[in-house]
Amino acid sequence: MSGEPSYLGQNCVTPYPRKEIVRRIAWSVVQATVFRFSPRPCHTWRAWLLVWFGAEISAPDQVVIFPSVRITFPWRLRLAPRSMIGRDVLVYNLATVTLARGANISQRVHLCAGTHDYLSWTMPLVTAPILIGENAWVGADVFVGPGVTIGELAVIGARSVVIKDQPARMVCAGHPCKPLKPRPDPQ
Repeated sequence: MSGEPSYLGQNCVTPYPRKEIVRRIAWSVVQATVFRFSPRPCHTWRAWLLVWFGAEISAPDQVVIFPSVRITFPWRLRLAPRSMIGRDVLVYNLATVTLARGANISQRVHLCAGTHDYLSWTMPLVTAPILIGENAWVGADVFVGPGVTIGELAVIGARSVVIKDQPARMVCAGHPCKPLKPRPDPQ
């Protein structure tokens, strides 16, 4: 019928050049095999695999990356020393995802650097980088949306939905996530 929006799947073309598609396929094979089935203590091995695929990791022997982590684009990942990505974390990094020194991403967190503009009938892809600040801790099962910055030393409570920036040195939680109280000073 006329006047109806077109089916969203019609005439879809990939926004990625052929070289990037080949790179993604190669990474998918490596991630599904030697990355995923490497022994749990082999964090440095997994870090070097990510570096080989373009991740920026300044000290591969000083990061912790669990084998069940899923990373969409290693070449859009930046990890500082002492950062950690826990079990079953999904890093959907359509834009750059950066973990500052000592940042801790707990199990089953979803770092999602892309979405769609739902106000447009064509629903174009919208991407924005994610930054997790120095010594920040993102609790279990948290969703972090595109364009979010989590401040240094912030703590994000389990199962929170973070769609806006969260300030440094605060305990934040909720759906949507918001600052609840300041973190105490170190003793």
